[in-house]
Amino acid sequence: MTCPNGSTRPISATRVATFGVLCRTCPLRARCTKSKTGRKIVLHEHDAVLRTTRRDWATNPALRERYMRHRPNVERVISQLASRGGRRLKLRYQGTANNHAWLKRSTAALNLRNLINRGLTRTAGTWALTTA
Repeated sequence: MTCPNGSTRPISATRVATFGVLCRTCPLRARCTKSKTGRKIVLHEHDAVLRTTRRDWATNPALRERYMRHRPNVERVISQLASRGGRRLKLRYQGTANNHAWLKRSTAALNLRNLINRGLTRTAGTWALTTA
């Protein structure tokens, strides 16, 4: 791991890089850390995956386009479940089992409403999605 001043420290087996003594005389210390014992960087356990994902996001325009195509729909559904009339809903049941059942019912109802708005109809005892 390299600090902004160019000093390098190894990353330990526990994913920690400690600069400690190197920070004492560093001219960039005020911008780098407020710790009295020097800068210490702890890497996330999935740091390699996060770095790869960020690199893919920066270099793959198709990935960003696909994300932007689906993100508004997903966020709208979450907003519809979590609020009513712009006000945040409070959980009405005690315990995770009852609240989980409420979430499943609400999600199913929302999905059914969205399908009906897209042309889902019941004809001759079967459900069919009309194609345009």
